[in-house]
Amino acid sequence: MTGLQNAKPVDNPDEYRNVFVFLETRGGKLQRSALEMIGVGREIARKVNEKLVCLILGKEVSEMAKEAVEYGCDIVLGAESPDLADFRTLPYSTIVADWVAKEKPNIFLIPATRNGRDLASRIAVRCQAGVTADCTELDIEPDTRILMANRPTYGESMLAEILCKKHRPQMATARPGIFKIPEKSPAEKPEIRISSIKVDKSLTGKKIVEFRKKEKIDLTSAKIIVSGGLGLGKKENFQMLEELAREIGGQVGASRPTADLGWISRDHQVGQTGQTVRPRLYIAAGISGKIQHIMGMKNSENIIAINTDPNAEIIKYSDYVINADVNVAIPRLLEEIRKYRKEHAAETVVP
Repeated sequence: MTGLQNAKPVDNPDEYRNVFVFLETRGGKLQRSALEMIGVGREIARKVNEKLVCLILGKEVSEMAKEAVEYGCDIVLGAESPDLADFRTLPYSTIVADWVAKEKPNIFLIPATRNGRDLASRIAVRCQAGVTADCTELDIEPDTRILMANRPTYGESMLAEILCKKHRPQMATARPGIFKIPEKSPAEKPEIRISSIKVDKSLTGKKIVEFRKKEKIDLTSAKIIVSGGLGLGKKENFQMLEELAREIGGQVGASRPTADLGWISRDHQVGQTGQTVRPRLYIAAGISGKIQHIMGMKNSENIIAINTDPNAEIIKYSDYVINADVNVAIPRLLEEIRKYRKEHAAETVVP
């Protein structure tokens, strides 16, 4: 937990009510991490019969506010200004800190993205609170309204539960990709409060001339991922995984050692220092299952492990296991998939 050395205990924690979540936006749209925060925030708020309050900043936020309500936000606090179109540390933290001081939330959840981490640390200092960073599990004790924030520790070999009993708000950042996007479930009597504000130019810093999007593989939204590990044997064998991914409509992932060796670019890496994913299908080909990798994919709906070692750690987390050399199993899979498609296409009758 960070920030507690400067934190100030509150005299009456019962004065602090409701669950705040910060909704990250980009290009006038809610990001996946925003929907994840709504889901976990809504679940926590309902357990203690409190309101879920969503915070949105941007150039124009009305449509995003309506979308947040569709997913279950009870109250949306919005701030609009051309100077808020893109994330700016100082104006964003100033506005959000003012909201926190006025509304006094019991809990404040922020996605552990680059912008979210930046914002969380500044809010914690301004509000004299602490932050439990990079959480993978969040819950609440109904009687005490204490947030139970769990995060990996000791090289991700175990989970530590952090409790913040004397400080408010109880703040935590949540690792993107860990929590599910909720089903739409509109609040009964939602309230949207949007203010057009004038941002102090001294807070905006240098002018942003242009954002250039970096070409990067986004595995967090993939429904199918085929990941390779050292069991592939060499760089060239990633071509098999690319073929398999194309055949089944997926994307290629990788373990950290293969990225370290330069077999595949770093943006394909799944794990603690890579991307955290939860696809419908995750195929782990030749991956032993170090905890760093497991933490990045264990929430996948279905996991298939292809490994010669029946005792590999990845087996414990898998729904299905192919106990074979990946360089034999993948070509066989490709052969069977193509054979099935050919036969299936032949059976199709065009009227």
